[in-house]
Amino acid sequence: MKIGILSRNRNLYSTKRLVEAAKHRGHDVRVIDVLKCYMNITANEPAVYYQRSAEFVEPLQFDAVIPRIGASVTNYGCAVLRQFEVANVYSINESIAITRSRDKLRAHQLLARKGIGQPITSYAHSARATDKLIESVGGPPLILKLTASTHGTGVLLAETHKAAEALINAFRGIGTDFLVQEFIKEAGGSDIRCLVVGDKVIAAMQRTATKGEYRSNLHRGGKAEKIKLRPEERSLAVRAAAVMGLDLAGVDIIRSSHGPVVIEVNSSPGLQGIEQATGIDVAGKIIQYLEIDCKAGPNKPKGKG
Repeated sequence: MKIGILSRNRNLYSTKRLVEAAKHRGHDVRVIDVLKCYMNITANEPAVYYQRSAEFVEPLQFDAVIPRIGASVTNYGCAVLRQFEVANVYSINESIAITRSRDKLRAHQLLARKGIGQPITSYAHSARATDKLIESVGGPPLILKLTASTHGTGVLLAETHKAAEALINAFRGIGTDFLVQEFIKEAGGSDIRCLVVGDKVIAAMQRTATKGEYRSNLHRGGKAEKIKLRPEERSLAVRAAAVMGLDLAGVDIIRSSHGPVVIEVNSSPGLQGIEQATGIDVAGKIIQYLEIDCKAGPNKPKGKG
């Protein structure tokens, strides 16, 4: 099978592992930088072209693609992915599912509509609503999160009412969309990353923030260890991925006093931390799933919204 991995950096751990796993299973695999692609948008012969240099341009033909589209190139990356979809190329995650998950407000609304437990989350446009926003999530400490945040960037902790008010007003002053979210104190700076492939959690780890940090992301110094999921956590992760329409997702869960809650659904989850923490060949399992799922033909958008 010809597999294309849409990634801007072939040296990233996740990209390299997917290439290794695909080659190990006998596939022809290439890494494609989406920003070097351009599209021929026609009804009869939709195509994606790859321009390696000023002199060399080639049409891309794959049986399947694995999108590893970074947040900074979401719009163009998803446009390229849509063009592959128009050409009936299978993708493990469809473009519409990726854009759903990248828009934090939209994602929280979709999850809420399906009854997925989340921290209390508020959003408003008017500056007059600042106090109400703070009160609606139970007051400080609280989390402020940019709607396009990823990997812990654009996520801030406000420990006092004045700090929360100042941050909210600052975000509004620069015209940035953001969410105000309940801070789950009992989580103790820990969360659980569930790696969902299809309708199964294939690996899970607990990430714990370093002292003085509230974000547990591994690239911010957080520590990871293998964890055994509770049945309700496993079910929650699978349901959250399904609501987004993602066949491959990293679902982040926090254990709160009123049960597990979802804080994020990531459409391009990193593989390094979870493979090292669990010893599971996650990349290999992703390729195995792709081999089986793509036999049914190009997938159709899942979920709604």
